[in-house]
Order: sequence, then C-alpha cells, then structure tokens
Amino acid sequence: MPFWGKVVGAVAGLATGKPWFALLGLFLGHQFDRGFAERFAYARADGKTGDLQRLPEYFTQALFQVMGFVAKSDGRVSEDEIRAARALMHRLGMGSTQIQQAIAWFEKGKVRTFPLLATVRQLKRDTVRRKNLRGLLIRFLMEISLSKASLHQSERTVLWTICTELDIGRVELAQLEAMLRAQRGFRQSPAGNADAARLTDAYRTLGVDRSSTNAEIKKAYRRLMNRNHPDKIAASNPLPDQIAAAEKNTRNIRVAYEMLKARRSIR
Repeated sequence: MPFWGKVVGAVAGLATGKPWFALLGLFLGHQFDRGFAERFAYARADGKTGDLQRLPEYFTQALFQVMGFVAKSDGRVSEDEIRAARALMHRLGMGSTQIQQAIAWFEKGKVRTFPLLATVRQLKRDTVRRKNLRGLLIRFLMEISLSKASLHQSERTVLWTICTELDIGRVELAQLEAMLRAQRGFRQSPAGNADAARLTDAYRTLGVDRSSTNAEIKKAYRRLMNRNHPDKIAASNPLPDQIAAAEKNTRNIRVAYEMLKARRSIR
C-alpha cells in the first residue's frame, strides 16, 4: 500500500506543534492511501501487490505511446519530461533493449496523427479484468506531466479525455494530482531532504544504485547478509568487538533493505 498520505499527513500535523494533529494527519493520510491504492497502485489479479517489473507488454506499449502524445500536446517535450520518462523506465526494471523499445513507442506517440482514442480504447478492452492497470496508467502519465514547472491546459484536456475513456472521474483525477504534488512538496522540504538522504544511504549500504532492478537489490542484500552475519564468523572464535561489529553491520544491511523493499515494492 502507498505510504505518502501517511507521511504528508503526519508531517503536516507535526507542523502545527500539536501531537494530536499529527495523529489525526496520520489517520487521514492512511485513509487516503487506502483509496489511492485501490485505484492507482499496481495490484495483481489475485489482489496482492504487484511487481512493477512484471507489467504486461501491452500495457507498457500503450503507456509510453500515450505518454509521448501527452508530453507533446503542449507543443514540445521538455527535458524534465524526458528525465522523468527515463527514470520510470528504470523503475519498471527495463533492460537496454526494452528501454530502446520504450523510446521508440514514446516517439511514435509524439506524432500528430497518433491514434490516441483507438489506443486507449484497446487498452480498456485489454484490461477488462485488470482495471487497476487503468489507474496505474493515469498515475504514470500524471507523474511525467508534473515533472516540469507547470501543467499546460492542453495536457489537462488530453489527460481528462483519457480518464473519460477509462471510466476515471474528475474527483479521482484531482485526488491523484493532489497526492503527487504533495509528494513533490515533501521531497523539497527539510523532512523530505532527510528522507532522501536516508534512502541514498540505504542504496549505498547495499552497494547498489537507484537504477538497479529489484532482483539486483535482493541479490545484493542476500550476498551481504551471508558475508556479514555473526554466525559466519562464529567458528573462528571472534573477539567480542568483532561480534558486535558483525551484528551492527547486519542490522544496517537489514534496515537498508527493508527501506528499499517498502519503497520499491520488492517481493
């Protein structure tokens, strides 16, 4: 389940200086996260949280084609949008060949004659049993659109046209935009900077980076745990300070992995 509602709600409550408001903000944020997850987070057909690296190809093809159309709808594709699109490719765990394919799909969507409505309607048919993917599409499109300084009215019009085709209402779209803007504001705040620093430390502790796939992160975690666990040095009659150091390393590795596991939905 997403956690940003709880984070933003708690921080907003704490800003008032009253603990009860922080608890209230946490509760309201939790309720928002539940509703957000039901519509805009990725879940598998069995209702469990899905892995973004296992999205069906028909979805990623439609996603990047429509993304290109939306990004170009205001007349030009900004550098911010390009960076955000590439970051999304990494989040989806794409390899070099898949990234080149996604770029080709994006470029196809930028063409003025791209059949937007036909593409979205086909996606609607393809997701008749995976309706959560429709919300995920809108979420990704909105993330890219909000990556730049302002959201042009032409982009809003296109996004609303897509939502209408996918049976997503204006209230849901407004909630999604509000949440994504709150996330962006949080990241730019002192609390957000501290959170970003902890996330950077987690990647550094595991010896990976943000472009690493979930599988690579899991592999690095298991390798480090196997190498640093106190049980591995027990046979060599280690000194107390060596055992303490091994236990500390193990804790740090586990904490780092749990943070990345939660943020990236690693299964």
